[in-house]
Amino acid sequence: MNGELLRLIDSISRDKAINKEVIFQGIEQALATAAKKRGVEDDAPEVRIDRENGQIRAFRNGVEIDPTILGRIAAQAAKQVIIQKIREAERDVVYSDFEARKGDIVHGNVLRLEGPHIVVSVGKVEAILLRGDQVPGETFRIGDRIRAFVYDVEKKGQKIRVCLTRASSDFVRRLFELEVPEITDQTVVIRQISREPGYRTKVAVDSTNDRVDAVGACVGVRGSRIKAIVDELNGEKVDIIRWSDDPEAMVKNALKPAEIAHIELDRENRHAQVYVMKDKLSLAIGKGGQNVRLASKMTGWEIDIVEVVEDRPEEANAPPAAEGAVSSEAPAPAAAGEAAPETTAPISEGESQTPSGTAPELSAPAGGPGPEPAPTPPGEPLAPKPIDPRAEGSPE
Repeated sequence: MNGELLRLIDSISRDKAINKEVIFQGIEQALATAAKKRGVEDDAPEVRIDRENGQIRAFRNGVEIDPTILGRIAAQAAKQVIIQKIREAERDVVYSDFEARKGDIVHGNVLRLEGPHIVVSVGKVEAILLRGDQVPGETFRIGDRIRAFVYDVEKKGQKIRVCLTRASSDFVRRLFELEVPEITDQTVVIRQISREPGYRTKVAVDSTNDRVDAVGACVGVRGSRIKAIVDELNGEKVDIIRWSDDPEAMVKNALKPAEIAHIELDRENRHAQVYVMKDKLSLAIGKGGQNVRLASKMTGWEIDIVEVVEDRPEEANAPPAAEGAVSSEAPAPAAAGEAAPETTAPISEGESQTPSGTAPELSAPAGGPGPEPAPTPPGEPLAPKPIDPRAEGSPE
């Protein structure tokens, strides 16, 4: 009998991965409880099991009593308590195991679908992937292999509830840690992640070693590392961004792949006015405002995108002068007795502009010199005049 008890305890310990001492203590408590239920005295006896030979001894008030007093009924009751204790010990083992794996990625198979939720078999445990933790557009069938991030482990009654997610930024962070050794040894540091699951993720990285390019390390040779991550995310776009402590540079980097023309910062209110060319506007904003939304979340700055219509000098954008006013860009009207300002006639295609203040050259007609230009009255500025070949005295 005693030998069989030891073999039973040893078998349970191996099969259920439960510490033997936990089983011994459970049996001792079960036997004591069963004896009390049988009505043997008011107080439950203290039961001890020898760990070497399996001998059972019972004590009351420090005095050993005959263990047969427990009886057959007590033994049956003890059996039920033992089973219960074993199950509790199993739950404790599972809880401790997954508590240690919280913050890690686990592999499992889709066991069944419970409405919008997915039950995943992970070893001997049924984990749950709630609807809110799933990525929009992803579908799974029973038996599909799945990887997910463990973010919570809790005891609910007689069960252990393991909560998984594929939609969190932590899932992406852990994928990078698994694919990029430089992140594991902290040569490359992930400073910030902003994500819209199923659509786009931005990851800002920094290097603690000047000789290591943080972005290049995450991309990998020929994009091998980032490709593995994108494949796991089912084609979700991932932008790897170089981190900067300078707000202007960080906002500019966060809006990539869009090219920025100019940025104005209101540091007090953490507001950024970002100017982009018209052909880059949609890229900067992103589908449904996605790109600018992720950039704002990553930097912590409110970002407004402003379209630059044309890249032209600031003077060209000056407002026209009001009627009757004199613009600083236009010549003032001549006062009485003063010479009028010099002007230049418009030049049509094919004509060449002559210097202001000189008369245009006249080509001489064939067979003789052309007429000399009339002298200019004193005080009157020279101005170019258009030539009309039909005018009197003009060569035909």
